[in-house]
Amino acid sequence: MTESLRPAAARRGLTDTALKGIAVVSMVLDHIYYFFGYTGCIPTWCSMVGRLAAPLFLFCLVEGFVHTSNRKKYFFRVWVLAAPMGLLLFFMRYGGWFTRPDGFYPENSMLSTFVLLLLFYQGFEWIASRRASKVVLGLALVVFLVLWPQLAGRCTLLFPQTATVFGVLGYAVLPMMNFTGDLSLPVILVGLALYFAKRSRIAQVIALNVVSFGWHFVLVYLQVRTWPDFQMVQMFTTYYEWMGGLLATPLLLCYNGQRGAGYRRFFYAFYPAHIYILYALSWLLLLAMG
Repeated sequence: MTESLRPAAARRGLTDTALKGIAVVSMVLDHIYYFFGYTGCIPTWCSMVGRLAAPLFLFCLVEGFVHTSNRKKYFFRVWVLAAPMGLLLFFMRYGGWFTRPDGFYPENSMLSTFVLLLLFYQGFEWIASRRASKVVLGLALVVFLVLWPQLAGRCTLLFPQTATVFGVLGYAVLPMMNFTGDLSLPVILVGLALYFAKRSRIAQVIALNVVSFGWHFVLVYLQVRTWPDFQMVQMFTTYYEWMGGLLATPLLLCYNGQRGAGYRRFFYAFYPAHIYILYALSWLLLLAMG
């Protein structure tokens, strides 16, 4: 549980709803760049500001998991939206369904990331309970989630005819790490870091920035520094994923521990709706441009 706040302090600062609202705005800017970047008219700063969305949403996911009165319902609400989006992504990627004439298709799968992280969180909660049966169940769940991509890959190699089945399972039923950018290891690590540091806001901010800066700045820099045309300024103009943690820091420190107005249905519906609306508009614009 996060640290308690005095009543006066709790009225100040940013609520959970406010953080989600900021995350939504930054996400929309990022996705405008993502879907319409081919026009050359969308400034890069839209994508830069968009780095803020994931850390805020992941923080709110941890808060939601910790404070919800019914974790099963919380999980199901996320899964029931993530599953059809994952299934559509599978058929877009491997069946060519609804792909734009230039071959582009949306790979957004943050809800699948939430599904996977919620399962990790529950596994670690069971382990922390120190009850033998729960500990065993939690360890089994965590190990399975880590090994699931390897197990599915091995099965499809041994039995190629099962590839479609495991593909649907991995995209829609039980998401696998690393099949899209949203489900990549660094995103999962940020979500886990925020969970393990949940008892202290300062610890969460430190954990967020250590993972984000370490993965997206340090490791990227070590990889690209030897490239012939690399310049240090590119860490701020091209490889700027690391900015998300820094941008989120002051906002997380202003969080007052309150839920706010909620607008749960809006936030759940907005994510898939805005993705497919922007995708359709980008398709129409591409056709209009000839």
